[in-house]
Amino acid sequence: MDWIEGRVIGRHDWTDHHHSLRIEAALPAFEAGQFVRLGLEIDGALVGRPYSLVNPPQEPTLEVYFDIVPGGPLSHRLARLEAGAAVRVGARAHGLLVLSQVPEGRDLWLMASGTGIGPFLSILRTDEVWRRFESIRLVQAVRRVRELAYADVIAAIAARRGARFRHLPFVSREACDFAMPGRIPAALASGTLQARAGLDISADASRVMLCGNPGMVAETTTALTAFGLVRHKRGDDGQICQENYW
Repeated sequence: MDWIEGRVIGRHDWTDHHHSLRIEAALPAFEAGQFVRLGLEIDGALVGRPYSLVNPPQEPTLEVYFDIVPGGPLSHRLARLEAGAAVRVGARAHGLLVLSQVPEGRDLWLMASGTGIGPFLSILRTDEVWRRFESIRLVQAVRRVRELAYADVIAAIAARRGARFRHLPFVSREACDFAMPGRIPAALASGTLQARAGLDISADASRVMLCGNPGMVAETTTALTAFGLVRHKRGDDGQICQENYW
């Protein structure tokens, strides 16, 4: 694999386990929603892992949002990097969680758990998504309120896009006065999520992008089939595009 040199210009510690890095690197053009590999020399070997890009393609500074993988060789080292530290960056971005893989529709649902929100923040800050869809709903599921990262970015999108956009947070392990309790699949099945969103889900109008832990992705996909939605595959148009985060 080919690598380019990158340099950390900032780190944000959202919680003890959730972090983001801003990196200067000459990455070629990419599609919003794609990921790059980051790598460090560990015990004489270059260890790399994929991380989705949070920044939109028009912003030259790369940004990744990640959590620490218990026992993993790389994430806890990345979480300690200071400004000025060197990091390897894959020479090109990859991934199919991108708008070019989403069939035409009227409404777009972006459903994420944990750090899976990263690629959706990239997509939401492009012009293309607003040209293609009339209404967009961002569903952000976390365990605790402090894990609701990038609130300022989301608020700026909401202020700019008005009624076309709505942010729908879920917090599953503590009560709060603004987020929905529980999990996405159950809220879909009961209709609670659609009611909060002010938007129905149908195979004709709705397109759904899913990103997060495999359990959420699989269970949400199953819940969506009750509304007639199916997974999109190459050569077989569907309404659901997905990416697992481990």
